[in-house]
Amino acid sequence: QVQLVESGGGLVQAGDSLRLSCAASGPTFSSYSMGWFRQHPGEERKFVAAINRNGDSTAYTGPVQGRFTISRDNAKNTVYLQMNSLKSEDTGIYTCAGGSTVLTGPFNYWGQGTQVTVST
Repeated sequence: QVQLVESGGGLVQAGDSLRLSCAASGPTFSSYSMGWFRQHPGEERKFVAAINRNGDSTAYTGPVQGRFTISRDNAKNTVYLQMNSLKSEDTGIYTCAGGSTVLTGPFNYWGQGTQVTVST
């Protein structure tokens, strides 16, 4: 069973940067794509970014394109989400996902989420 644990969330000001991390358990981390999703208050969880198993292909949702960067370190079983130029609309619960054989899912494993709050 793969477990995903996110960290790095917090309260920041608009325009600030934040880096989220997601540590995965198990020996198969490098065999599947990973992704980040976020959920705004009162809304459904939505796709943010994904990275393939080798780290040489990525995908982003439009509102974060050019501001967020997803990366991974297979030696550390960790995927990251670097978030720059944060806006109030980036506030939400960010959840790590993994276990997909396709870049953008569907994903089989999910973390518990970490809260990101961007104040203006």
